Amino acid sequence: MSSAPISIEPAEIEAIKAQALKAISEAKNLDELKEIKIAHVGDRSPIAKANQSLGQVSMEQRATTGKLIGTARANINQAFDDRERDLILARDTKALVEEKVDVTLPVNRRHKGALHPLTSLRHEIEDLFVGLGYQVAEGPELESSWLNFDALNIPQDHPARSMQDTFFIEPLDAGLVLRTHTSPVQVRTMLENEPPIYVICPGRTYRSDELDATHTPVFNQVEGLVIDKGITMADLKGTLDLFAARIFGPDVTTRIRPSFFPFTEPSAEVDFFYNGRWVEWGGCGMVNHKVLEACGIDSKIYTGFAFGMGLERTLMVRNGITDMHDIVEGDLRFSRQFGTGTR
Repeated sequence: MSSAPISIEPAEIEAIKAQALKAISEAKNLDELKEIKIAHVGDRSPIAKANQSLGQVSMEQRATTGKLIGTARANINQAFDDRERDLILARDTKALVEEKVDVTLPVNRRHKGALHPLTSLRHEIEDLFVGLGYQVAEGPELESSWLNFDALNIPQDHPARSMQDTFFIEPLDAGLVLRTHTSPVQVRTMLENEPPIYVICPGRTYRSDELDATHTPVFNQVEGLVIDKGITMADLKGTLDLFAARIFGPDVTTRIRPSFFPFTEPSAEVDFFYNGRWVEWGGCGMVNHKVLEACGIDSKIYTGFAFGMGLERTLMVRNGITDMHDIVEGDLRFSRQFGTGTR
């Protein structure tokens, strides 16, 4: 059973149109106009609902009523488009006035780059030892396990050779690792050069550590190597004293404590007294005669010493940094404390 026809009066359509035109003309900005579109132009607006009701208007009135609704809807849409165009023009004109740029002013669009504090420290150490007559030696970060372990007298069962401490590269039978120290550079130097040898070996190293306040899986070292006739522990101690004084200040005191490393004999840990406390700095010792012989150097004629320190630890102690994250995460606010970073 069909519902009874309805009647839509021309005055009702005219009232809907007048209300919509008034609202559109009073819109002060595009946000208000957006809300007005929903209320007076969109699918849920009174004029749209009137159009949807045409099917219920009697056949005799449908054509006339449809024409009235169509005309009213066209007027509303046209008024909306005109008002939107005017408001866009007003917005853009205002932006041009308020956001104008003086193109005659000089401008530098490039950020000023700078070295990371770790890099600056590395250069500082390199400059110190180059001034003492040393050379700076570098080597690959992907290294053979023979150079990383065997040539340094590190036995097969040493904990450092476990996958918990070292990154081994597949396939494992290739014998490649991410170097765990820069000591392979020392071995390469001894294999390629005749004594006397005076080098430092700075660079990145890798170990299976979690990143926390005091550890990072990727860290920087600087190692020193001297091979010559008549080298003794006294030469090592004097070099470390000078090194510490240049980095931490002339009043710093160093000490060495007995320790063990496979590649040095005797071996020691070096500490320095700084800001009222002893701080462990790194390892050192006289180069083991087995390492010299593995590199083709006559240990009856030549002796030598080696030492190694972490650059991150050195930077942390010297500058009072308490969290490794600050050094490795690349936050410019950290670098700018050292007078570096983009401006």
